Amino acid sequence: MASASMLLSEEQFLCSICLDVFTDPVSTPCGHNYCKTCITHYWDTSGVCQCPLCQTIFCKRPGVFVNTFISEMADQFRKSKQLNKTSSTNPAEPAEPDEVSCDVCTETKLKALKSCLVCQISYCETHLEPHQRLPALQRHKLIDPVKNLEGIMCKKHDRRLELFCKTEHMCVCQICTETDHKLHQIVSLKEAYEGKKAELGKTEAEVQQMIQERQEKIQEVTHSVQLSNKDADRDIEDSVQVFTDLISCIQRSQAELIDGIEEKQKTTEKQGEAFIKDLEQEITELKKRSSKLKQLSHTEDHLHFLQNVPSINIPPPTKDWSKVNIHHSFVGTVRTTLKTLSQEMEKKLRDAELRRVQQYAVDVTLDSDTAHCELNLSEDGKQVRQGNIMKNLPFKKERFSVCTRVLGKQSFSKGRFYYEVQVKGKTHWTIGVARESISRKQSIDQRPINGYWSLSLKRNEYKALAYPRVLLRVREKVQTVGVFVDYEEGLVSFYDVEARVHLYSFTGCTFTCKLYPILNPCFHDGPLVISPVNRID
Repeated sequence: MASASMLLSEEQFLCSICLDVFTDPVSTPCGHNYCKTCITHYWDTSGVCQCPLCQTIFCKRPGVFVNTFISEMADQFRKSKQLNKTSSTNPAEPAEPDEVSCDVCTETKLKALKSCLVCQISYCETHLEPHQRLPALQRHKLIDPVKNLEGIMCKKHDRRLELFCKTEHMCVCQICTETDHKLHQIVSLKEAYEGKKAELGKTEAEVQQMIQERQEKIQEVTHSVQLSNKDADRDIEDSVQVFTDLISCIQRSQAELIDGIEEKQKTTEKQGEAFIKDLEQEITELKKRSSKLKQLSHTEDHLHFLQNVPSINIPPPTKDWSKVNIHHSFVGTVRTTLKTLSQEMEKKLRDAELRRVQQYAVDVTLDSDTAHCELNLSEDGKQVRQGNIMKNLPFKKERFSVCTRVLGKQSFSKGRFYYEVQVKGKTHWTIGVARESISRKQSIDQRPINGYWSLSLKRNEYKALAYPRVLLRVREKVQTVGVFVDYEEGLVSFYDVEARVHLYSFTGCTFTCKLYPILNPCFHDGPLVISPVNRID
């Protein structure tokens, strides 16, 4: 009987939530006792005011007050007997950081063995023992320990979330499927997990692909920046050289102008000195004559006067100084020098520009697979001329079938490139670059909107094939055409190589695909020849 009394006493003074001796015990309207903190926390987290033991639901949250009698008895019981906190036969292990710990342990948190869905608390082996022994607690549903018990419970029905609603993409309990989600598509958590995991794998692959694309883009941008730095250094070096040459040219012209002015001034001074000497001599002679005239005018000797008058009246030999002028203006000299300097500077600038674009020279070879059937290509792919017959060639989607055109084999989708074509002796031709996607099987007007950026000669008129066409003023017949493209800048420029003159530029272009050199000999008057670039000094 004593052992039974002790068992009864132990059951009476243990809180069924924390499974420890009561602390500030309170009673519910249904007559069950709990620690005040335990029952308050239980009601706060469960969302439903009910008794954990008998499951009685209270419409209104009851007020609870400490039962002083039970509190005093619990204090006496606590003093008379200490509860064991670990099993004597198989001591529990402390919980690791990644493991679920017992919510009841107050000092060393032991590893949880089970979690109770009713109490919403995890228990170690020692604190789980009442759930295995007491009939009231044996009705509670135990599961493998989980850290977030609140997260696996339906807040509305206080049931475990065991299913997944694909309609609203949320986890639900069994009661949810019979009420709010009755007509929705419901699957098990495992099936939803496998589906979502597959989607996650696909998303992860897409993310990895995006990462790879961006890493490649970083490499591309880094490479572009490096190339840009090299181009900038080269352009700065060229610019410094050009301006150094221009400054030298200006200084030289200035020195020559000053020397010319000073030399002319010295000549003027010498002429002035000679004129002054002659004038002074004439003045001396005139003064002598004036003295003789005064003497003769004062004589009273009639005979002497009349005998000397004829000789005195004859004027001495003198120059007509009225038209003599030695003042020189140097305005014309300065103007002539500035004009010459301007021409020389313009030539140097033209040379510098052509020298700059020639450094991007590429080796271009014509692609026979794209050549129209009337065109004849040389074996090395460097020349193309208009033929007299239509050759029977195999069908190729790349080949021009209407217009007598041919593309280069080399394509360009970034950076800068330059090539030259000899047009000497020809009266008709078209040269430029074209987009990869241009139509090969129909006649399309050559202009930028259709993927062409070209220059042409026809009936002695040089034109840029823009819209509308741009007539170019060319002083001398062009012998070699230079074509320069800056892909990122959207620039296509044409040059008269021999005259070192810029002919025309298409600006503000937008390139989104590969560009190819394109040639059209247009007439039976000789070939177009892709020539090696001889860079100017």
